Amino acid sequence: MILAIVPARGGSKRIPRKNIALCANKPLLAWTAEAAAASSAIDRVILSTDDDEVARVGREWGLEVPFLRPEAISDDEAPTLPLMQHALVWAEENIGEIEALVLLQPTSPLRKAAHIDEAVELFRSKGAETVVSIVESPHQFHPLKAVEIAENGELRDFLGENDPIRNRRSVDEDRVYGRNGPSILVVRPDLVRDGELYGNPTLPYEMHAMNSDLILRFSLTG
Repeated sequence: MILAIVPARGGSKRIPRKNIALCANKPLLAWTAEAAAASSAIDRVILSTDDDEVARVGREWGLEVPFLRPEAISDDEAPTLPLMQHALVWAEENIGEIEALVLLQPTSPLRKAAHIDEAVELFRSKGAETVVSIVESPHQFHPLKAVEIAENGELRDFLGENDPIRNRRSVDEDRVYGRNGPSILVVRPDLVRDGELYGNPTLPYEMHAMNSDLILRFSLTG
């Protein structure tokens, strides 16, 4: 059983009611609900929320809402792991054996069903404990180009003036990546049960920036 979890709290500091705000004429979480429904790798999809209205919207878009998440793991500071553990406990009591949990955050509306299927296939075929989606960092955000503002207000290189690689050309830089949300996280249930999300090995599933949650920052706030 491959169980997808869509986390969608009711509160949001930056964008009010973010998860049910309209994004291209649909509630934001609807895009993830549709991608999960179209995925051939996902067996069941549940919405983990603390909010009655979010639950109602989720059901309208085909998401299963078997519980409301406890307040203790639903505030702005709540990390991902506790909500995954909470959903896993429910799943093992009510569904049975779980092969993998797939976290699908609503803030990645341009993620497609094919991306989910490919990430799950990578998880299965390579014997990974975790697969996480990543996106290549633009060259202007490469770590070697990082700068900081000194106490005197001046701009300086984060690595320092004497670092031997600070003047490396862009064509000589290694490619670096960041987790794109993550848009997709596939993880073994025993790892979650033991209090971890990233196992050994953790494998990358590379996605294009156009399908990553970076785009959402512009579509909702621009």
